[in-house]
Amino acid sequence: MAFFAGLVDAVAGGGGLIQVPALFATYPDAPPATLLSTNKVSAVGGTLNAARRYLRHVSLPWAVVGPAIVAGFIGSLMGANAVSNFPAEPLRKALPFVLLFLLLYTWFQPSLGEVHAPKAVGRHQQFKGIVLGLTIGFYDGFFGPGTGSFLLFGFVRFFGFDFLHASAATKLVNVATNLAAILMLASLGQINWSLGFAMMVANIAGSQFGSRLAIKHGSTFVRKAFLVIVTTLILKSAWNAYFIN
Repeated sequence: MAFFAGLVDAVAGGGGLIQVPALFATYPDAPPATLLSTNKVSAVGGTLNAARRYLRHVSLPWAVVGPAIVAGFIGSLMGANAVSNFPAEPLRKALPFVLLFLLLYTWFQPSLGEVHAPKAVGRHQQFKGIVLGLTIGFYDGFFGPGTGSFLLFGFVRFFGFDFLHASAATKLVNVATNLAAILMLASLGQINWSLGFAMMVANIAGSQFGSRLAIKHGSTFVRKAFLVIVTTLILKSAWNAYFIN
């Protein structure tokens, strides 16, 4: 499952859809915090590997992506720290509807993300990068499902990236948010390191294959994968939020 999660995540995000349920099914008696943090350890290796491969083929506007990475790290630390103080239930209930909006918006904008036409970098764009990183970073540290999809959509919609460049930028920010969550959870001693590193090897192998597919087939392929993954995430999150007690 870690291999398949790495493959899916490298293309359009959503690897947690596969890896997290697999962990919970395999280790039903383990504390949820331990399984979620172990998932982060596994995912960060595959995400970093995918980012490295993308950067060999695409060029990113670092004046925007850099602040988003730093803000994502800070936001994720804040989110992971807030987990014990605030309930995640409202987010769990709202997630299917937010994802449905992303799906419909992308579906009815067929040209969205086809052409890479990044907007001129200025303070306004840098500020938007910081806001995107902080917001989605906090969400990832606090709750998590769909983080890659939210980042991918954000880079396409607000910065004029095509889906391929947006996927590369997403991986870089996601590495930062995962590392921040790992640091916070490691301080609480809630990580199964041996399992996490074993899964990381498989996740990296999957990300090699997935990023190669995305680079070979381009933005149209990533857009289609994004639509499929978000649809699946809507169904899964709605089932978890409204039909499982």
